[in-house]
Amino acid sequence: MKRLSRKLTLALAALFWIAALLYFILLNSRKILPDQRNEQPQVKEISDAEWDDLLEEFEEKSYLNAHRWKPGQDPYSLYAFNQRESERIPSNRALRDTRHYRCTTLHYDPDLPSTTIVITFHNEARSTLLRTVRSVLNRTPVHLIHEIILVDDFSEDPNDCLLLTKLPKVKCLRNKRREGLIRSRVRGAEAAGAGILTFLDSHCEVNKDWLPPLLQRVKEDPTCVASPVIDIINMDTFAYVAASSDLQGGFDWSLHFKWEQLSAEKRAMRADPTEPIKTPIIAGGLFVIDRSWFNRLGKYDTAMDIWGGENFEISFRVWMCGGSLEIIPCSRVGHVFRKKHPYIFPEGNANTYIKNTRRTAEVWMDEFKLFYYSARPAARGKSYGEQELRKSLKCKSFKWYLDNSSGVIRQRQNCLESRIVKGQDLPVLTLAPCSITKDVPAANQVQNYLA
Repeated sequence: MKRLSRKLTLALAALFWIAALLYFILLNSRKILPDQRNEQPQVKEISDAEWDDLLEEFEEKSYLNAHRWKPGQDPYSLYAFNQRESERIPSNRALRDTRHYRCTTLHYDPDLPSTTIVITFHNEARSTLLRTVRSVLNRTPVHLIHEIILVDDFSEDPNDCLLLTKLPKVKCLRNKRREGLIRSRVRGAEAAGAGILTFLDSHCEVNKDWLPPLLQRVKEDPTCVASPVIDIINMDTFAYVAASSDLQGGFDWSLHFKWEQLSAEKRAMRADPTEPIKTPIIAGGLFVIDRSWFNRLGKYDTAMDIWGGENFEISFRVWMCGGSLEIIPCSRVGHVFRKKHPYIFPEGNANTYIKNTRRTAEVWMDEFKLFYYSARPAARGKSYGEQELRKSLKCKSFKWYLDNSSGVIRQRQNCLESRIVKGQDLPVLTLAPCSITKDVPAANQVQNYLA
């Protein structure tokens, strides 16, 4: 009897085990894993209320109290803008929408890629740095921000950066020594987790719906570098002033950046004010670029120091190596424009700028570098600059760039002059006063490049 009971117990246990196994198999067969559906695992979306709570948890007053302007101090001495006024203005102030009204009617792809936003700084005012970050968090769809990487270029106070990591999606990288804007941006790009890179300066404010138009254009053409219209934040009052959208970047032969009005002909051709504007050069600090394209181009030239000239180098590189630069009128970002730099250049401001632009001229401007040296005699000396990357990318000539980038180079009233020299196959180009009679240029002057 005991033997029969033991057999029955074992049989029931076996049946129970088999039933449990079948139930487990059936339960799992009903599950469709994300990779089986060719979908990414869903990330829990943050509601607007949760997002607002995360922003409100940041102790803004405590953050701003350090290094705050004190009565009796010169409000311009530390940052070359009105620190007192900047600290008076809330970090989340409202801005007037400065876009053309047609921009509000545009629709963008619902599956735009997210981006890593890289912001580099050195001894930036906490008020402007925080306002930059808060404007991004307040005026950008959450799902489009993969992360915000702050690269602290060896500022005096590491907490300028570290404390901001309490804000959502903000990360901080700190250089162990002063590297400058160019190398700091490269470091931020190398740490990025998104396939699209967005570079911003540390004293700006993004406006309404600023990011989708830029991402849309880069998604359509990964070799396009997209830049917003840069509005002006007054360095004295911090008033936000709309800039014209009929501008493109320009420069003279000394490689000095300037804004140029679109010609009447180009304005007439732009029937739609929301259409992108081809520009031969970008202002420098604010643009969106596909990360793979950025890497293929060789990133920035890390042999350049601190600040200055990098916008020429990256602009020439993009155009001549197969890409294009565009200003997107429906994207607006405000920027504080200062009259001088508040920080120290180890080799001096002028020397550093000359070094960087001279390297740009040597690497990218071919025979046209003659005009750079003519405009900047102090830059004459031993030439340097490797062109191996340019050769490997099969980049076009600087003459091609001048003919195809829709740009105008102005050097006061001087024009390019082409002269035949005995014993030389190619004409010699020099700068000379423009000779124009009845709107007809002199036969030996090349008016295509100067006006």
